[in-house]
Amino acid sequence: MTDTISDVPAFPMKRDCPFDPPPELSRLRADSPVSRVRLWDGSTAWLIARYDDQRALLSDPRVSADVTRPGYPHVTAASAARRKHSRSFISMDNPEHDVYRRMLTGNFMVKRVEALRPKVQQIVDGLIDDMLGGTPPIDLVTAFALPVPSLVICRLLGVPYADHAFFQRCSRALISTRSTPEQAVAAADELKDYLARLADVKNGEPADDLLSRLVVEQLRTGRMTRSQIADMTMLLLVAGHETTANMIGLGTLTLLQHPDQLAELRGSEDPKLVAGAVEELLRYLNITHSGRRRVAIEDIEVGGQLIKAGEGIIAANDSGNRDENAFPDPDMLDIHRQARHHVAFGYGIHQCLGQPLARVELQVVYGTLYRRIPTLRLAVPLEEVNFKHDMLVYGVHELPVSW
Repeated sequence: MTDTISDVPAFPMKRDCPFDPPPELSRLRADSPVSRVRLWDGSTAWLIARYDDQRALLSDPRVSADVTRPGYPHVTAASAARRKHSRSFISMDNPEHDVYRRMLTGNFMVKRVEALRPKVQQIVDGLIDDMLGGTPPIDLVTAFALPVPSLVICRLLGVPYADHAFFQRCSRALISTRSTPEQAVAAADELKDYLARLADVKNGEPADDLLSRLVVEQLRTGRMTRSQIADMTMLLLVAGHETTANMIGLGTLTLLQHPDQLAELRGSEDPKLVAGAVEELLRYLNITHSGRRRVAIEDIEVGGQLIKAGEGIIAANDSGNRDENAFPDPDMLDIHRQARHHVAFGYGIHQCLGQPLARVELQVVYGTLYRRIPTLRLAVPLEEVNFKHDMLVYGVHELPVSW
């Protein structure tokens, strides 16, 4: 699609409030739930604003997640260049997608991830000890929110945490909307080369980690190449720390703006309340604020609108999670809400593989941080907080806090 008419709204849209989706999405959800939006390159795609339409579409085999297909609505020029240059299984369709996903599923099953909970608790407590041993104010992002999931995913994958400054730098370049295509491809190449060399080390001396298992079970048997393993591991490493880190930072800031609910969460020993708060914050905040991107491979009707084969589609999950037909009073944060049916992790065959791990990490964090630092507070006016409008994963760049 190359329609560039002036009355087609640009996407992404501007927020009025840093905790809420753009208000234009509410209007579209009410008046024009399947409508065209204009992208960065002047092309247009179909924006799907309603929850039910999104779930139907994301589970429909007539839409594709393959970024190499003509008409796929890339987020930025850099994202287009990087994802075409280095393609992982989330950008594949079945049956190819299912082959690679099944190689990983066992590592992220609920029972296996639950076995990591004591280690996650140890990591969280250790980082809080370090913060309490320092002098406030501190930046919660660098001192806590980023290290928690980075330490966990490094342990799971077998990546040395000592190299975190390197892979976090590469990750920032990959998810920044300000990166040029050259910068994004260079960062991907740098990180992929690092992980390929680490796979070589594991091949010589396997350990008890996911990368070693991939090398032994897939590389040595010829099912995967060294390059494919590096691509897969890069996806897990980047997604495994960026998303959860931003939920920790942004979720904490959100709770600080809702002191009554924060006090209730802090004072409760009920794991069900903590787990429910995690789901509600995932629904309410929507850190994946660029939508789930797809392209139609056959003509398909969504919400009464015909979408033709080859046309791009964006399922705006931040809009779906604020749909009043799925969530009463959707613009209200309510940690007692039954919100697990949200679409923060996507839906269908491509929904987030690592969601059990993210849930455990967030449950431990939200159930521990505010209890151990009961006077935690924002150290600067809210207006001075720097939000990640310039990143593919939304959150805060820094979060100065005191106690």
